[in-house]
Amino acid sequence: MTQNIPLAEQLRPTKLDEYIGQQHIIGPNAILRKAIEAGKIPSIILWGPPGVGKTTLAFIISQQLKIPFFTLSAVNSGVKDVRAVFEQVKESGNHAILFIDEIHRFSKSQQDSLLGAVEKGVVSLIGATTENPSFEVISPLLSRCQVYILKPLSEDELTTILEKARTFAQEVFKKSILIKEKEALLQISGGDARKLINAFELVAENLISNDDEIVIDNELTLKIIQQNIALYDKSGEMHYDIISAFIKSLRGSDPNAAVYWLARMTDAGEKPEFIARRMLILASEDIGNANPNALLLANNCFQAVHAIGYPECELILAQTAVYLACSPKSNASYMALLKAKQTISQNATQAVPLHLRNAPTKLMKDIGYGKDYKYAHDFKDNFALQEFLPEKLKNTRFYDPQPNAREEEMRKFLKLRWKDKYGY
Repeated sequence: MTQNIPLAEQLRPTKLDEYIGQQHIIGPNAILRKAIEAGKIPSIILWGPPGVGKTTLAFIISQQLKIPFFTLSAVNSGVKDVRAVFEQVKESGNHAILFIDEIHRFSKSQQDSLLGAVEKGVVSLIGATTENPSFEVISPLLSRCQVYILKPLSEDELTTILEKARTFAQEVFKKSILIKEKEALLQISGGDARKLINAFELVAENLISNDDEIVIDNELTLKIIQQNIALYDKSGEMHYDIISAFIKSLRGSDPNAAVYWLARMTDAGEKPEFIARRMLILASEDIGNANPNALLLANNCFQAVHAIGYPECELILAQTAVYLACSPKSNASYMALLKAKQTISQNATQAVPLHLRNAPTKLMKDIGYGKDYKYAHDFKDNFALQEFLPEKLKNTRFYDPQPNAREEEMRKFLKLRWKDKYGY
């Protein structure tokens, strides 16, 4: 919008008080804000979804502390680039911040190259990742960093960002801009502030030839974005859309679409471990006990991908994707867990029934721990009818087998054992 600088970059805040969102870590008296205001920042990992302010927060920290700021992208940087930064910092004699975007894409050896400088305090590392650092960051480096979780932006926060973009664009275009409807813009953004601003900028620029006022509504927004999808994705945000399409294709039992989206990812150099881990999650969440072998195969795929790498692992990924897509589906275990968690949140924590408690001492036995517990193997079919839930949750059913061959067998098993107790 100004000298070809993206609007999202022009609107990037430079002060903490201008930063929108993440008040749990940078709000008044929040722990990270206190560290920044104290003038000393430890090495940290910022973990959160795309477009919630990880890069912006790193830049603000450097501005606030008034120290040199170096930035590398793990997508196109290697050990040589890391060492070049360290040499430059050592020569200057000043402490600096090294920001590494998408640090989860660094290999083990690349992450190892960070250890010495981080441990000696040559630099304060700020790593940004959309992936769980417990899986993607090596333990020695993770132990030297404080992990901060950034939350998705709320609708109110996204609306505030949109209004800032509208006000700024109005001054640049010298035209009134009315956002008559914002729902399409918010939906397209997926909670990503950068995508939201990119979408708004693209729509506004396409309407600039209109009369004195630019009016943006949902229909126009969708039409313009569809026609200009390549421009809209100029920062590569489609990476997240493609993995979403891949997972939804697997869940929807379409091996053709799954292989297509997989090929799109592998051709783009997507980290194979990232793809394999997503399939591992899906095997449990969306297939579950409808086909328990799916989890075994997905886990073997995950291990094999680590051992082999590109290009050979592409075939393993494809084989696993086709298998998962062609498997019967069930989210019964996932729903059972959600229902149990909901019950826990709505009810005070219930005590473990006395007959289920462990009784390692005589005193515990004397007061009833373990009394009347029925050892299943002492009974016919290795089953004894007894209560395993707290009294207030008696007869509560969390697990509902779904209508597929394997879980129908499980339903019959449970019905035979529990009769009408749980309604199976």
